[in-house]
Amino acid sequence: MAKGWESKSVEEQQSLASQPPITEEERVRLSHEHMEKVRKQQALNMSRARVAQQMEKATNDRYRTMLQQELSYLESEMKKLG
Repeated sequence: MAKGWESKSVEEQQSLASQPPITEEERVRLSHEHMEKVRKQQALNMSRARVAQQMEKATNDRYRTMLQQELSYLESEMKKLG
């Protein structure tokens, strides 16, 4: 089993070596993009939780319909982010 892990490590190292090196600017840009994506996901999750909580308490059918639409929108946005 250790041999399998070793070969995967070597294969990974070889594939990384064949790629052009990432500059510091690219690394910072990718890091910022990743952080922005994480922030958006957190905001969507918080909004989704808020809407779900409001749906539990809502008694007006029109308001529930509006909340359901908002929930659908938030879920579609979450899917877009991955």
